[in-house]
Amino acid sequence: MGKIKCAVVGVGNCFAGLVQGVEYYKQHPEQEVVGVMHPIIAGYSIHDLEFVAAFDVDSKKVGKKLSDAVYADPNKVKWVPSLSSMKDITVMQSPRLDGVGHYVEKAVTAVPDKPVEELKKEILEELKKKKVEILVSYLPVGADKATQFWAQICLDVKLAFVNCMPSFIASNPEWAEKFKKAGVPVVGDDIKGQVGATIVHRTLAKLCDDRGTKIEKTYQINVGGNTDFLGMKEQERLQSKKISKTESVQSQLKQRLPEGNIYVGPSDFIPFLSNTKLMFMRIEGRMWANIPYNMEVRLEVDDKANSAGIVIDAVRLAKIALERKLAGPIEPASAYLMKHPPKQMSDPEARAELEKYIRG
Repeated sequence: MGKIKCAVVGVGNCFAGLVQGVEYYKQHPEQEVVGVMHPIIAGYSIHDLEFVAAFDVDSKKVGKKLSDAVYADPNKVKWVPSLSSMKDITVMQSPRLDGVGHYVEKAVTAVPDKPVEELKKEILEELKKKKVEILVSYLPVGADKATQFWAQICLDVKLAFVNCMPSFIASNPEWAEKFKKAGVPVVGDDIKGQVGATIVHRTLAKLCDDRGTKIEKTYQINVGGNTDFLGMKEQERLQSKKISKTESVQSQLKQRLPEGNIYVGPSDFIPFLSNTKLMFMRIEGRMWANIPYNMEVRLEVDDKANSAGIVIDAVRLAKIALERKLAGPIEPASAYLMKHPPKQMSDPEARAELEKYIRG
């Protein structure tokens, strides 16, 4: 089938977890591949992704070989000792824009800014030179201007866009129309973890709703210790993240909860947790004869392992869209893999639609 030539913007923990996981399975061919929807999708395996270009703003990564950059601080993922396949790729500079928040500045030293138009020219040349087909965005939460910059890059070069972050592109009607008119596919927005906080919360909320109970209040709070959670201490950058996570849960209920009765979002940064993410969820409601009930769930996961396999699927599904000359938001892939897709579905419905999409 050939390789799927990819570029990444944001050489952080998420990307490190993705590529180190692929390397792990390469080094352990006897291991069953877990953590993906299908080991093979439309003929493409997890080993068919080839990252040929990378962009970042951190001085510890820009200008360095990608094989070294994925291990550079503040990245915490060290699942395999080396990534020899990426020694020929140099991380190039991305425009900073709003990509580095106030708290993250303490962990990330950005390279001196160049004029955006100068960087854009360099980026376009690199993407064309490397014949990139798909761009994966791992930009930080709150980087709305940076996300729009890279979305426009995809339109200019005709690259499929996989938007893993809660800056709305696929689910924004104006941007969706731009991708449709340009003949470019997009999968987004805001990646769901494989067994993450939001997928567990929305599944249990729908279960309670479908079984006839009346949900009255619910919350989901998350804590972690990597730079994602450090950046999310800045409340001003959290607006789209809270919208994405809250709407993902609300969309599963027959009757929306009042805003004051639902809270879904990151809560705090605890450094020693590193890549461990803790989720605490509670649902309160009433059943027969108005008798009250409640449930509480505690979930502990490695935040990067939880998302990497989903992105592996998203990239291969975007490749199918390119081959079939599809344009605009790929609704089945977005609904099943993302928290804030253009069209919300229940997870069983989205999975059924996605299987039909894969079969063509």
